[in-house]
Amino acid sequence: MNKAYVIAPFLALLIFGGFYWNFSKGYAEREAVKVAAQKKIKEDKLKEEAEGRKAAVEAAIRLQEQRKKEKLDKDEKDRLEKEARQAAIDARDKSYRDKEKLEKQVDRLNKEIAVEKEAVAKIEETKKLSREEEAFLKQFVKSAETNVKELANVIEKIDAADKARAAAEAAAAAAAKAKS
Repeated sequence: MNKAYVIAPFLALLIFGGFYWNFSKGYAEREAVKVAAQKKIKEDKLKEEAEGRKAAVEAAIRLQEQRKKEKLDKDEKDRLEKEARQAAIDARDKSYRDKEKLEKQVDRLNKEIAVEKEAVAKIEETKKLSREEEAFLKQFVKSAETNVKELANVIEKIDAADKARAAAEAAAAAAAKAKS
């Protein structure tokens, strides 16, 4: 039994040695292949991550450029809107000033119209009075001419009467002389 204790472990050691030798003979190469595979996986992973980072950086740059362009477009739009708003305010203010100016001008012209209407009314009244005076003067002239003619007739009658009386007096004086 004593031998069994030595032989069995020795046989087990030989079997283990065979396995170990078989295992150790290809182990360094297998470990090198494993390490190389893991290294390749790591490198591939790093390359993939680097490409991913590069793509992310490019995407970030594109996004940044797009945002920058959008900001410029927004700023331009805001500027144009501000200019349009200011132009509208200026136009509103100008139209208000024009409205005020025109209202003042309308008030002034209405006052001038009122003054001119009064002047026209006075002129019309003066014209009416002048026509009435003209009509009166024409009538007066006709009356005066009629009076002149009547006075001329009266004067002629008086002259005729004076001549007749002077002739009658001369005839009476001649008759009185002839009677004497």
